Amino acid sequence: MRKATIVNILLLVLVGCKMNSEPKNPNIIVILADDLGYGDVSSLNKDSKIPTPNIDRIGAEGVVFTDAHSSSSLCTPTRYGMLTGRYNWRSTLKRGVLGGFSTELIQPDRTTMAGMLKQQGYQTACIGKWHLGWTWDNIEKGSDSVDYSKQISNGPTTRGFDYFYGISASLDMSPYVYVENEMPTSVPDRMTEGEKAKLGEPGYTGAFWRKGPTGSDFKHEECLPNFISRASDFITTSSKKEEPYFLYLPLPAPHTPTLPTEAFRGKSGLNPYGDFVMMVDSEIGKVLEAVEQSGEAENTLIVFASDNGPAPFAELELLKDKGHHSSYIYRGHKADLFDGGHRIPCMVKWPAKLKPKTVDQTICLNDFMATFADITGYKLADDEGEDSFSLMPLLIDDTGRSFQREATVHHAAKGDFTIRKDEWKLLLSPGSGGWSYPRPGRDDSILAQLPKYQLYNMKTDPGEKNNLMNERPEIVEQLKEILLKYIADGRSTPGTPQENDGEEITL
Repeated sequence: MRKATIVNILLLVLVGCKMNSEPKNPNIIVILADDLGYGDVSSLNKDSKIPTPNIDRIGAEGVVFTDAHSSSSLCTPTRYGMLTGRYNWRSTLKRGVLGGFSTELIQPDRTTMAGMLKQQGYQTACIGKWHLGWTWDNIEKGSDSVDYSKQISNGPTTRGFDYFYGISASLDMSPYVYVENEMPTSVPDRMTEGEKAKLGEPGYTGAFWRKGPTGSDFKHEECLPNFISRASDFITTSSKKEEPYFLYLPLPAPHTPTLPTEAFRGKSGLNPYGDFVMMVDSEIGKVLEAVEQSGEAENTLIVFASDNGPAPFAELELLKDKGHHSSYIYRGHKADLFDGGHRIPCMVKWPAKLKPKTVDQTICLNDFMATFADITGYKLADDEGEDSFSLMPLLIDDTGRSFQREATVHHAAKGDFTIRKDEWKLLLSPGSGGWSYPRPGRDDSILAQLPKYQLYNMKTDPGEKNNLMNERPEIVEQLKEILLKYIADGRSTPGTPQENDGEEITL
């Protein structure tokens, strides 16, 4: 009896310890919209003409960052920065983006957000637009020689993800083939091409995609709903397992092709882009519903953000004429050094830990690598997340720590740099560095007459209209020195200096 009593007491102690133990790490969902402007989210733009109730709900129930930025104003480099916590320009890609047939950008020995969380016991999945390259079978003989009946290599499942379902690049870049894990789900049986009308021409709707091979099971207009359906299924299935899950959901929209379904055509009263944004918001609502139905909403952390600013293909001038400003009060758009290129909507919801509030501190998408490491107890090595700072001091007020980001660097389409510290922003270019006026390669005669650099006070001049380069030369030099140090050290976080990849970076 005495021996049995002791055993019973030990069992009670063990059960009590289990009951009082820390809850499991949160499920993590990162929803990354494609080419959605800051001003396209109705809760961030009081004059918005596009209602986005589901995105607004994430912000209303969580933390809204009003000064959030992507590390680049283009697709591929932003994704690289977010998934590695390292500035994109440290990779071999120094300008532009990858294509649908491009080989892998993330090196095999580089720790990704997914790989880190996998080490911490997470189920990891990527569903959506990858756009970081992989190796198609037989690609070495040219894109026309790809064998779609064979596996790809160096894809997402070799970069930390247990599961992948998605497309190689943007929805307007061929090939138009779904890949599940390493295997294409079908072999192309036809060539397809979107509308041929160009921006500004009669009949333009934004339903553009480049001509290319298309899988037998692939329809462009079904791509977004397909990803959302599979993401919802993943949430439902994974929530029944003991370990937490990480779902990276990079949407292919509202990037071109602009393809609102019949239920949304004409719904915004603006143009097809406005309709498509409403559809994107509705699809995000289905993800939120899946989380609620899973029974784990309280301990599920949801990040919503965009990869860069709005693209001109949204008919930005037409939208302005109708009172809707996709870039809000900010100058420029996708591809630019101006804030319209890289200031993005960004909000975080985690009911178990976060109280609703607004944060005006400058942050970068790169920071989520260190944030998730912080939450899960992972210690980043010197060669991991070199440009990532934990957001936990901003998300939770009582951490006893301060946010450590000193300055934030952004990159534009042509490879030009801008750096932001406090209210000051230095553009190391006389123009946009991207697609808006004055544009390199198109407005070179104008650019030759402009000052070499641009310096703006973002607190008093958020529209970047008054260049203070000549009035505040000391600020120009201070910011330039910080950028040069970040480049030389191979990192902006404390730690051992690291090497940058590819060609030498010059200013």
